[in-house]
Amino acid sequence: MSRIGKQPIPLPAGVEVNIDGNTVRVKGAKGELSRTLHPDMQVAVEDGHIVVRRPSDEPRHRALHGLTRTLVANMVTGVTEGFQKSLEIRGVGYRAAMQGNKLVLSLGYSHPVEIEPPAGIEIEVPRPTQIIVRGIDKELVGEVAARVRKTRPAEPYLGKGVRYEGERVRRKAGKAGKVSD
Repeated sequence: MSRIGKQPIPLPAGVEVNIDGNTVRVKGAKGELSRTLHPDMQVAVEDGHIVVRRPSDEPRHRALHGLTRTLVANMVTGVTEGFQKSLEIRGVGYRAAMQGNKLVLSLGYSHPVEIEPPAGIEIEVPRPTQIIVRGIDKELVGEVAARVRKTRPAEPYLGKGVRYEGERVRRKAGKAGKVSD
């Protein structure tokens, strides 16, 4: 049995769950999320917990069991607490700013890079070298953060670029000096 899949998901106060066939809707204080799950997985609400069951012990169903439970748990966490990813910018002259709803990045290109967040995602720039991406959908938060990082990933020689907060960049040695005779 899947160790993750068999754990029930506790329902915090103020969270409503509607299960319609294989579509799960979770509504909470921060918003509403909906997801269509695999038709083989059975999701039910029992005594203030969400329980996910699988029809058989096949490897495919065992894999889907843990995945389905985690997806539903992320929906519950998203509508109650939300998710966030922090990015930091390193490099001389590299900075970020908000212009209205758009994130404007100056990363050494000949033009500023503009990123408009999708609906449900909020971007905050507390300092010119820090970006915080927030939202209720964990997948979407990670995707937007990855898109911001992709504009100029941290390079291994000087470490300049955009990286996740706490990310360690493996540094390479530069060119070896010319040896004189």
